[in-house]
Amino acid sequence: MSMRVGYAAGAFDLFHVGHLNILKHARSECDYLIAGVVSDELLEVRKGRKPIVPLPERMEIVRHIDFVDRVHAEVLPDKLDTWRELRFDRFFKGDDWRGTEEGLRLEQEFSAVGVEVVYFPYTVHTSSTALRLALDAVSSRPAAAVGDPE
Repeated sequence: MSMRVGYAAGAFDLFHVGHLNILKHARSECDYLIAGVVSDELLEVRKGRKPIVPLPERMEIVRHIDFVDRVHAEVLPDKLDTWRELRFDRFFKGDDWRGTEEGLRLEQEFSAVGVEVVYFPYTVHTSSTALRLALDAVSSRPAAAVGDPE
């Protein structure tokens, strides 16, 4: 039996339990897990904003997750190009991608090269977007004067 190599990509910005859940579930579905950390430049193109935590720091955080065997800086915009470089057997995503135009396209492209797309439950109560909004709200409040109760 050959080793099943999995690939789970994400921004992993403002690392939270949802990220941890994806990586934990992914590792349970393969023998060797590569975590792709999307570059600052690709995130800016895809999401229209830079991450709060820069790529080297996000990679360092993910590198220390027990479920991850290898960390890869994802700098290529096409996931198939990343597959050509890494040769994984399973591609993991949150189920918020299931049935979307991009998710269906990935399933079709990966199926053609023998890669299975596996979806995991999206952690609805926690997201980097929600954390970013909370940080924005906190940072826009006037600072309390010294000695003022909060």
